[in-house]
Amino acid sequence: MDAQIKVEFNDNSKGRNRMELTVIGYWGAFPARNEATSGYLLRHKECAVLLDCGSGVLSRLQNEVGLEQLDAVFITHTHADHFADAYALEFATLVLTQIGKRTRPLDVYVYSEDLEGLQFAYPEYIRVHLIDTRQTVKVGEVMFTFQETIHEVPCCAIKATSPEGTSIVYSGDTGFCQSFIEFASGADLLVLESSFYEVQKGMMSGHLTAGEAGEVARLAGAGHLILTHLPHYGEHQQLKLEAGRYYEGPIELAHSGLKWSL
Repeated sequence: MDAQIKVEFNDNSKGRNRMELTVIGYWGAFPARNEATSGYLLRHKECAVLLDCGSGVLSRLQNEVGLEQLDAVFITHTHADHFADAYALEFATLVLTQIGKRTRPLDVYVYSEDLEGLQFAYPEYIRVHLIDTRQTVKVGEVMFTFQETIHEVPCCAIKATSPEGTSIVYSGDTGFCQSFIEFASGADLLVLESSFYEVQKGMMSGHLTAGEAGEVARLAGAGHLILTHLPHYGEHQQLKLEAGRYYEGPIELAHSGLKWSL
């Protein structure tokens, strides 16, 4: 049975009446120098939510928002490039609470098989929840829903829908699958992993080539495509060209600080 969870939020509003997504980190596997792996800040009015918390994310995130202002964190899966800074965030929350900058626990939602395998140690500061794809979670006025993807470990995609009806879909890591295409159907903005070049198609499961990412965006009818989770080799512009063979809409390559409002 579907259920809805509502999360308390801070009053961080600065006239932000549309959803805004900021890329904090976009590299796959490990961060490039002075960069970060997967991490995306979503804001809407009072709502400040982090999607994934990979290596280097916590440092770069503070260029955009104070850690005491975070309302919730959603982790698509527990691979280090999406999860590595989560425990550092726990200690940041502890310290910020102790010095009076934060007044309530931080809700952290993780897609995992069980809570026992996670190493969070301070439940009075971090409230950890398993993501259930049958549930929706509301943070501020934004509704979050989830869909399991194809990956080596349990992993989910995340959809954020504003009260105005606009939507952002973030894939986490995924192989090509019909269920994700249906989940992403009609997304105004699709943030989609693009780990490989077309010449590598079929060499690795649980990830997409750029061409596959373009095909997913086309089949989903997405309004705009951002390619992320990028490889550390080759020419990234080639990824954009390969995705464009299948998808005729606007395509951007993720980069640190990239912002998109809708």
